[in-house]
Amino acid sequence: MRDSDLIRVNDLLVTVLLHSGSRWPSKGSKPTAQPVHISLAIPHDISSAARSDDLSQSINYSTLASTLRTCLSPTVASHEEPAFESLEQILFRCFDVLLLHETTSALRLPGAQIKIVQLKPPLHCKALAIEGEAAFGPSASWRLTKIDHIVEDLGCNPIIGVNPAERLERQLVRINITVETLNATRALKNWLDFRALTRRLYQKVEDTSYLTLEALASFVAVETLQHLQSHLDNIADYNPKIRVKAAKPCALVFAESSEVEITRYFEDYPMELTLASEASSRSDSSPSAIHCAAIALGSNVGDSIQNIELALRLLENPLLVVGDRSTISQNAFVYIVNTSFLYESAPMYVTDQPSFINCACMIETNIPPVNLLQLVKKIEEIVGRKPSFRNGPRAIDLDIVLYDELNFDTRAQEEQHTLDNLNGHLVIPHPRMSEREFVLRPLYDMIPEYVHPSLHKSISTLLNELTLISDDPPMDKVIAFPQYPLPPNNTSPLPGVDPVPSILTYWKYRDSRSIRTVPARTQGKTRLMATLNVTPDSFSDGSTHNTLPTALAYVHEAVRVSVDILDIGGYSTRPGASFVSVEEEIDRVVPFIQAMRSANLATTEDDSEENRMVRDMPISIDTFRWEVAENAIPAGANCINDVYAFTGPQNYPYPASGAAKQQMTEYMRKMKDVARKFAVPVVLMHSRGDAGMNKDYSVYDYSDDGSVLEGVRVELGMKVDEIVKGRGCIRRWNVIVDPGIGFSKTVEGNLELLRQGAAVTADRLIGSGSNEKKRNPLAGFPQLVGTSKKSFLGMILSDKRGKSTEAKDRIWATAGAVACAVQQGALVVRVHDTHEMSDVVAIADALWR
Repeated sequence: MRDSDLIRVNDLLVTVLLHSGSRWPSKGSKPTAQPVHISLAIPHDISSAARSDDLSQSINYSTLASTLRTCLSPTVASHEEPAFESLEQILFRCFDVLLLHETTSALRLPGAQIKIVQLKPPLHCKALAIEGEAAFGPSASWRLTKIDHIVEDLGCNPIIGVNPAERLERQLVRINITVETLNATRALKNWLDFRALTRRLYQKVEDTSYLTLEALASFVAVETLQHLQSHLDNIADYNPKIRVKAAKPCALVFAESSEVEITRYFEDYPMELTLASEASSRSDSSPSAIHCAAIALGSNVGDSIQNIELALRLLENPLLVVGDRSTISQNAFVYIVNTSFLYESAPMYVTDQPSFINCACMIETNIPPVNLLQLVKKIEEIVGRKPSFRNGPRAIDLDIVLYDELNFDTRAQEEQHTLDNLNGHLVIPHPRMSEREFVLRPLYDMIPEYVHPSLHKSISTLLNELTLISDDPPMDKVIAFPQYPLPPNNTSPLPGVDPVPSILTYWKYRDSRSIRTVPARTQGKTRLMATLNVTPDSFSDGSTHNTLPTALAYVHEAVRVSVDILDIGGYSTRPGASFVSVEEEIDRVVPFIQAMRSANLATTEDDSEENRMVRDMPISIDTFRWEVAENAIPAGANCINDVYAFTGPQNYPYPASGAAKQQMTEYMRKMKDVARKFAVPVVLMHSRGDAGMNKDYSVYDYSDDGSVLEGVRVELGMKVDEIVKGRGCIRRWNVIVDPGIGFSKTVEGNLELLRQGAAVTADRLIGSGSNEKKRNPLAGFPQLVGTSKKSFLGMILSDKRGKSTEAKDRIWATAGAVACAVQQGALVVRVHDTHEMSDVVAIADALWR
């Protein structure tokens, strides 16, 4: 096959506005105008144009050049538009213009190769460049197939060479670096900070004194890979090719330079990169270092849970919150990588005030402690904290309680003997954290084994010591359901930050770690979830409630027996169920949700209070598709119930490899994005693909609790960990776990989970072998248990009583299973027959709660 013909435009000079600056960073938020060279190559068969000598049969490169200049350069009317955050943004804009806008050429362009060179780059290098290839794809889109980031002629002056004279004086070394990424996606934008990389390399190389260029080139490759490892998202699926050239211009009299070129990958430096990852650059105070900090949050004024969610969203947008770049630099970032459960606690110190909602989060940041304090104080101001007396009511309070393993105090040495002068100062670790359960318990959720830098005790030990001597009432956990649809006046305080919903209602519950000496019956009520399948083929109630009148009648019946939440599903998960398209599933569920949230629900003349209760009932959308959730929540849903735990229907084995892994990763990313955007609770269920298959759990036979129980803790725990930890995580307090009774389990496996339901989320070690054991990832999560009318109940009745049953005949069998779930501490039971099961739950609560 012959090579493609190419139409090229070389070094097109264009003036652009870049927020990333030029030689120096931009001043404030104003972008910097500067020249760039754009070179492009368009694959095109020129045979027809060559034969006819007719330009209309080819691509008019003059039109391409003028179109790019027009779309990229500042307009006369506005000297600040268009402005770009990075070279990547310019590259993507070029692909949009060339591949999506038909006005650029008489012909549809099949693809393009583009190189953008920043001619006035950050200090010490000749130029920076980004080079990408993209092809026109389906649905009027383009697909990025390759992207290179290039540093040209970074000039450093280390000690380098084997000759005695070279050991006495620094000499110029020119370094060229290319970071080549295949299978890149448009989602990876702004993922290489050129300024941070060149600054790091310049400083590091200047301090070296290698004998050979070979050693120096390898050092540069390691530093580049470490920089990528510590600064990029989605690093697990990212394996760039790094090309490094290191040249000595003064080495040879009759040559321009001597040079070494190498190509390296992550796997070439396993030891160096592992050690760097473990260290996390915590001893480094440079702007490129990543630090880990714990921040405690509390609120008892206004909509406390809404205030906390808003504060967290602002925390991840430091550049929007603080405009002063001398306080928060242009390269500053904050990523929330873990959150605690949400707690309601009695006020401390000043008791004549409302109860508090408390939590904590772990962040990764490159912001130094004092600057981070200024950021959180600005967030308090935006959210609405008003001046108050010490330990008094507040709309929001953010405290930096830990920062790496740092001991830090901004007070003068002679003032550090007291805790009465903390106002306006930063002391890390927080000096009162060891006496505050509302700080220690959230920290325990995330980092139980972290050792306090000055007390030299773990968080677990500090919490145990405090609870042994504390007379305070136990803390309740809280799970909140936001109100949707959003009212028109619900807007974000800052552009670029999604609006935060107010809270429709919230549930309080208590797990065994909070009970202390309080009798178990104070754990709180069991919540009843009614099941509404608006499908024609549900195993239990197909075609029963799939019309609007019958569905609304079911909802009104549920309200009359005090159901707590309604689960609406439009796609049956029973084995062999018919396929339903995304569009059809949306069309099934959204009208029912809208009808419930409508003001015109009256079925009698005097049921206005019942209508209000219907309108205010929390709704869970039973779906594994992000598109369905994204449509259902704005319509009025308040929760996502996903039987595949964000990994899609083809989710076994997990983790997978190849195309299956890519599909599961995409499901998880999309569902996490929706859950984060709307701040809704999620129910994550254990499953293994087809509900009727994959029932062998013998790999977990080592567990004394039972292989199925252990399998749920390991397999669902792995997914939950990925969902609540790391950049882009959802809030821990928004997760309910479901052991998946009836899904890929034998009858005995289902009974094992029911008998020992409390052990699913017990705070204990799981795994086999001394080196493999770890804390149960599901520890402390609330549970939803769904046994209603399931086939395993029918199998038991057939085996024990010789009774053949259909789903509708299993109401009393369901009652026995529901009672067991309540006894084992389930927060929610999912049922179909609300009238009967509300009685069962009432009696079971009286017995065991």
